[in-house]
This record gives sequence, C-alpha cells and structure tokens, in this order.
Amino acid sequence: MVQNLTSETSPSDRFLTIGKIVAAQGLRGEVRLYPDSDFPERFEQPGKRWILRPGATEPAEIWLTKGRYLDGKGLYVLQLEGVEDRSQAEALQGSKLLVLASDRPNLEAGEFHVADLIGLQVFEQSTQNLVGTVTNLLSAGHDLLEVTGENEKTVLIPFVMAIVPVVDLQQKRIEITPPQGLIE
Repeated sequence: MVQNLTSETSPSDRFLTIGKIVAAQGLRGEVRLYPDSDFPERFEQPGKRWILRPGATEPAEIWLTKGRYLDGKGLYVLQLEGVEDRSQAEALQGSKLLVLASDRPNLEAGEFHVADLIGLQVFEQSTQNLVGTVTNLLSAGHDLLEVTGENEKTVLIPFVMAIVPVVDLQQKRIEITPPQGLIE
C-alpha cells in the first residue's frame, strides 16, 4: 500500500522519527543526535531528511550532508545543510529527525519496527492476563519493552525470544512467558 502524503494526514502518519537532536557538536554547525533507529545508513548516508522543531506542527525538509557514529556514546554527529555554526546547531536542540513512513526498510523474520510495537497489549501467555501496553522500547544491552499497566505501574521486559515468544502485529498483541518475579 502506498501512503498518500496529503495535508489531510498528520505528520505522524507521513513520517517516522529516526532520532532526536540533543546538542551542538563543536563550532562548525554539527549536531549530536540520539538515534531511534537501528539503521545506521539513515545517519551516515547523505540525502533528504525532515526536521520537526519543538513546537512546530509540520516538518521542514533538510539535507544531511554527512554523519558519523560516536563510539561509546550511542550518538551520531551530523552535518546538516545550512547549519554552519554552533548557534545554528544549538537552535536545533530538541528537534526530531524524520524520514518518510514509506521509506521503512524491509525486516527479517523476528525483527520489528519500534513504532509497530508501541501501543500493543501485552498478555501473560499461561493465564492470558493483561499485563499492560507497550509504551516504549529501551536499549540496554538487549532491548527492553517498557510496559505500563492499568495502575500506571511500569515493567521492563527483556525483548528476547525466551520471554517474548509471540508478537502478533495483526492482532495488536504480545504474549510473554516471564520468569518468576519479573512482573510482580
């Protein structure tokens, strides 16, 4: 299905957030970006991206001229066209970097886009009791599903096959087999 990019669709329908600018880097207009994507080419290969500034409702087109990964920091340093000094880079702090939703890479079996997991209901497989809803995916060694229950209690669930054997995007549900004490 091709998504129509008309003004009737919201930016969240037309675009995917791939990262957030967290700081300026140096004096020549580079920015530090925390990635929300596991695809390094989105930050390293030059090309068209979009930027959504804090408080803006519509993203603006911007050109990524170069990017590199900062080892040990979990960040990328990007050079964006038209951003030539530190003050221009600082003005972008808090902005989100976007790509078209239609530019989603194909995934292998057992791989998922983070945006597809957010909002899925999580059930304990043996009892079919609702644990909560996925509200975020955190990276900490291995990925962790942040699941918020009805009582606003948040549980972090390791996103590994042994604990999360079922992810059903069609039914919008995840089934888990948690070890004792994980969700109590």
